[in-house]
Amino acid sequence: MISKGLVEAILRRYALSPLGIHGLVHWARVLENGRTLARRTGARIEVVELFSVFHDARRVNDGWDRKHGHRGAELAAEVRGVHFRLSDGDFDLLYRACRDHTDGATEADVTVQTCWDADRLDLGRVRIDLDPRYLCTEAARDPAVMAWADRRSRQGFVPDLIRQEWDLAPGKKRGDSWDPA
Repeated sequence: MISKGLVEAILRRYALSPLGIHGLVHWARVLENGRTLARRTGARIEVVELFSVFHDARRVNDGWDRKHGHRGAELAAEVRGVHFRLSDGDFDLLYRACRDHTDGATEADVTVQTCWDADRLDLGRVRIDLDPRYLCTEAARDPAVMAWADRRSRQGFVPDLIRQEWDLAPGKKRGDSWDPA
């Protein structure tokens, strides 16, 4: 599970609006997508969960930001041991998943593939239609999973886990940040 402390540490360094298209709600949907997929793929759930909050955490803009995945992987390296613990092997998977998530690749370890699919299943928020050719796993290519994720993404669904697990209240804004519940 992703701790409130980890989310807060990431938000302190987040250059964009946490309310933006690559912010908290996106991270939460990627987390739920990843959990759903990992149950079917056997992916390392800890890696998939951490990917959800690190993969876009160091963006400098909401447009083309070629190195943001690498910067997100580096942030994970910086806070490893403080806000989360992973074996070296699992950390290598997390680092690769973050670093390479925008390259369009589909070939990798199943855990990395699950991370990439969890993110790609949320493309509807930016009006990109899901294409099963760019999804890595059979679980993500399942038409029911694609429809479920795409509907939530396009509707701007706000997962309850933001409040329940991260103790942040998405309905309360102070300036451009989330208030504690």
